[in-house]
Amino acid sequence: MTNAKLYTAIYVLLFVMATAQVLVEFAGLTYWTAFAGIIVLSFAKALLVAGYYQHLRYEPRSITVVVLVGLLAALALTLAASYSIL
Repeated sequence: MTNAKLYTAIYVLLFVMATAQVLVEFAGLTYWTAFAGIIVLSFAKALLVAGYYQHLRYEPRSITVVVLVGLLAALALTLAASYSIL
């Protein structure tokens, strides 16, 4: 049975982080400061979603490594595509 309190707390935390992202966008910060803040919040949200909602926290580490390899491959392809555009 799933722990409803844990998932509710994570949902609320994700909602708060999404709200913080909107506030960072409209806070009038410099571009790179706002960009860094949004990236940090997005990374934290992605870790929470992958860890709890996709249940990677409770899986063997080998599955987590496979997911990370796929993530790094997608990141490398995205960087390569953005480099070719410039």
